[in-house]
Amino acid sequence: MIHPTAVIDASARLGQNVKIGPFCLIGANVEIGDDTVLESHVVLKGPTKIGKANHFYQFTSIGEDCQDKKYKGEATELVIGDNNVFRENCTVHRGTVQDQGVTRIGSHNLFMNNTHVAHDCVIGDNVIFASGAQAAGHVHVGDWVILGGMSGIHQFCHIGAHSFIGGGSIVVKDVPPYLMAHGSHAVPAGLNVEGLKRRGFSADAILEVRRAYKEVYRKGLTVQEALEVLADKAAEFAEVKLFTDFIANSSRGIIR
Repeated sequence: MIHPTAVIDASARLGQNVKIGPFCLIGANVEIGDDTVLESHVVLKGPTKIGKANHFYQFTSIGEDCQDKKYKGEATELVIGDNNVFRENCTVHRGTVQDQGVTRIGSHNLFMNNTHVAHDCVIGDNVIFASGAQAAGHVHVGDWVILGGMSGIHQFCHIGAHSFIGGGSIVVKDVPPYLMAHGSHAVPAGLNVEGLKRRGFSADAILEVRRAYKEVYRKGLTVQEALEVLADKAAEFAEVKLFTDFIANSSRGIIR
């Protein structure tokens, strides 16, 4: 169903059972997957590829030119997976040629009202951006992350899978997987144990993650010393390896 007031570029490609409400604008080079819903006053610009069963609420702006002053109109891209929800006033921008030229959003994510995903961000699956959460350019957010309301992530920061960022926090360094962090600037606040339990982590895996956290954050070791201590456990437990690999590959340094 397409409302007669919607404006759709001739090059746009719409899947089956797509609903486009009043006063929506679909620009050139936009691809929309099956069963996607645009409520009203939604703006989609391209090049943008949108998967199946996404839901865009009123006044969302998706695939617009980025706000990076280096951007000179290059044909960069936005790619969105399936079953995402974008609530009122959510904004998502395409990438820049200074990075990979693409902003990527996975599947099953919730972007609440007034959230922002900037150019070149990479967002995983099952992520929640609570109201007002903002990710600056080049930010990577892992699977199952929750960003609390009004939190802000500095450009180029990586947020590890299963972590929880408290409301109003400002993150300026990388946050390893499983951590809870809060404050301005954000500091560690323990492990997101309840989240791990809800997602089916075994008791043994959670115990080893707890031990790994203590090596990095409680024993006064340098990061390198802690990684060396954890090498054997990382080889044995995939959950610990995710933690140590993230830390070893951090370019901005981790919160401590």
